[in-house]
Amino acid sequence: MKKIEAIIKPFKLDDVREALAERGITGMTVSEVKGFGRQKGHTELYRGAEYMVDFLPKVKLELVVQDELVEACIEAIETTARTGKIGDGKIFVLDVGQVIRIRTGEQNEEAV
Repeated sequence: MKKIEAIIKPFKLDDVREALAERGITGMTVSEVKGFGRQKGHTELYRGAEYMVDFLPKVKLELVVQDELVEACIEAIETTARTGKIGDGKIFVLDVGQVIRIRTGEQNEEAV
């Protein structure tokens, strides 16, 4: 099993969720996060004063999938979240050692 973490632009969340649902992915965790990479923030004007916004709003998706679904998930996220502009985000794929469903005690693939 793998854990996929994707950092994407907030306005792409619904499109990415729909693309993953079409591929059979039914569960994920979504967090509102802030961060920056090469984009390095931007400047904004507020009441006539210019100030630097270092951390930009992003959305972090976390999902645990079986190994055979990893490539389909990556493709869905990558193609749907891409705008072609800086700040589109990143996808991280990590190994998952063990999963336990708290309610039933099911483990590993049965718990996903």
